[in-house]
Amino acid sequence: MLKVKVGVFDSGVGGLSVVKAIQKELPDLEIVYKDDAGHVPYGTRSIEEIYSFVKPIFQSFVDEGCKVIVIACNTVTTNLASRLRTEFPVPMVGMEPMVKPAAAATKTKVIAVCATPRTLESERYQWLKDKFAKGMKVLEPDCSDWTRMIENNSVDRERIAKIVNSVCESGADQIVLGCTHYHWIEQLIKSLASGRAEVIQPEVPVIEQLKRVLKQLA
Repeated sequence: MLKVKVGVFDSGVGGLSVVKAIQKELPDLEIVYKDDAGHVPYGTRSIEEIYSFVKPIFQSFVDEGCKVIVIACNTVTTNLASRLRTEFPVPMVGMEPMVKPAAAATKTKVIAVCATPRTLESERYQWLKDKFAKGMKVLEPDCSDWTRMIENNSVDRERIAKIVNSVCESGADQIVLGCTHYHWIEQLIKSLASGRAEVIQPEVPVIEQLKRVLKQLA
């Protein structure tokens, strides 16, 4: 029996954490992982530039027989998912900042979203805030150098601690990891925020959505 092929895309190494999570939960899938390490980070590039990088990669997923594409990149999901869905014949599962669950869980009415500049500027992210976090304080610390740190395996614990301490001291009790690269330092962020804030990221709901999509295809 042929395994169902699922494409997983991210700009760099961030998406590998998503691949691991999918493989653990759905070991029977054949995962085709592609990144764009030559152009990482995406978070400070223009949308049209990102689109020009992503479109041929998505075409290659389709050409190779992938039945679903997981967009393991918040920057691409929030800025380009709707456009890509109109251009390719396969369903896509995107990853975007978990504003909704963070807003539902906060007791202080203050949440922090750690994401790339391009994600934070996207219409989709603005919609998520307006829809689910109205009347709340949403902190958006400058994490623009985190992706490069992680890609280069040169994580500066003190710089990350400064941001985590800052948002916690400002009252945030929910910290949203809105970039898959940041999943690699999730445990560090959790230890820094311990007792002060919950740290959340979307791997579990994304896998649940992938299961639903696969069920519909069966």
